[in-house]
Amino acid sequence: MVTGGLTKFAKAHPEADFRLMVKQAFEYARKDAPNLTKDRIDGTRVSYFSDHFSRQLKAASMVQDYLGMNPKGSVRIEWGGATGGECFQAAYEAVASGRMDVCLAAGYETMSRVQTWKGNEFIALASDTNFDFPLGGFYTGYYALMVVRHIYEYLRRTKFAHITDEREAQRLAIAEGSRIMSKVSVKNHLNALHNPYAQYPKRLTVDDVLRSEMISYPLTREQICTMSDGAAVAVLCSEERAKEFTDRPVRITGVGCGTDTMRLADRPFGKVPLAPTETAKDYEHLDYPGVHSFRAGRSAGLEAYRMAGITDPKRELDFIELHDAYASSEIQTYEDLGLCKYGEGYDFVESGDPFLKGIDYGFPTPNAGAIPVNPSGGLIACGHPVGATGLMQAVFAFWQLQGRIDRHYRDPALQVANARRGAIHSHAGTGSAVTVSILERGY
Repeated sequence: MVTGGLTKFAKAHPEADFRLMVKQAFEYARKDAPNLTKDRIDGTRVSYFSDHFSRQLKAASMVQDYLGMNPKGSVRIEWGGATGGECFQAAYEAVASGRMDVCLAAGYETMSRVQTWKGNEFIALASDTNFDFPLGGFYTGYYALMVVRHIYEYLRRTKFAHITDEREAQRLAIAEGSRIMSKVSVKNHLNALHNPYAQYPKRLTVDDVLRSEMISYPLTREQICTMSDGAAVAVLCSEERAKEFTDRPVRITGVGCGTDTMRLADRPFGKVPLAPTETAKDYEHLDYPGVHSFRAGRSAGLEAYRMAGITDPKRELDFIELHDAYASSEIQTYEDLGLCKYGEGYDFVESGDPFLKGIDYGFPTPNAGAIPVNPSGGLIACGHPVGATGLMQAVFAFWQLQGRIDRHYRDPALQVANARRGAIHSHAGTGSAVTVSILERGY
């Protein structure tokens, strides 16, 4: 990766349609790579989640035209919430295969064109429309269901196992899980105060998060990402060409992709695919994956780690930009990616491991800086214009590894000290599709 750019993520960009947003992101990227003229790009990969929001089939062709890239090749990418992450990997594959020397990955979404209820309907079409959707399924409801089971499995059956009254035990477990999830929301919103591209930067307390509007029990408004407008681009090229565009290239050293059934009830129980730091004995009594964990995320992470030579991600990664559409799914994904064992995600938050050093979050974070997660603010605070989101993560990771957060944010607070290796993670369809990519400093 030699450059990247994005627009501010916002509730609406009424002054710009999707073509102009992508062009603005591309022109920003070119500021860091002035030699990157259009004639030096061999083709594009363009991602957007829904034709419904744009009311335009083949919108990728319109982006291609507006950028002046015709008659070069272009492919549209769509993969639910992981659309941007899959677009990034598609561009990687175009270059790694030798088909292209330079590939532009571009993504966008214009979700403000419809009311929120209609947008939620469009997004819910990325669930199983034969079985789940007709029963009233929508995404916040799915993730609420999944985290209630996660809390039952890992808090009620452990910390509250001594309580015999089932209703009381689960009530206490959910209260505890919600309190810890709220710390994730506080972290991400507060980090975003230092990120000018973020949609919802704010200073919150745990009580603020818990008292915000209940959307789907136990998830409150401040624990959930919002629909957005925005665009992002990343430019990938062969190692031989990189020096033509930048003196601080970033290498993609690992890519992974995982899948699972669309219908939650079809997910079979089996053995946990083990991370190198785990043993079968760790999970001998765990029903996996159930609806409490994301087998696709574990699979994607393990594939990317193998390719990059990573055996202990908590120690060998300097940061992660992770798909946190919900505070709950951020905690679940800590476990999927092997940052901690299954069942230890809540303790991982309490220890402060995923928090940044030097920022006062309003509560103790004793291990802050161990492995910062979503230093940008993540989806919860930055917003989630789906086709752009995974590429946004790539751009933020790229700037981290270049050591240029201050240059792009005009604020050094979110720079991870001496960051040399990071990961980006995209997630879709209640865990039916996940990508993980490993990026490393290449200079």
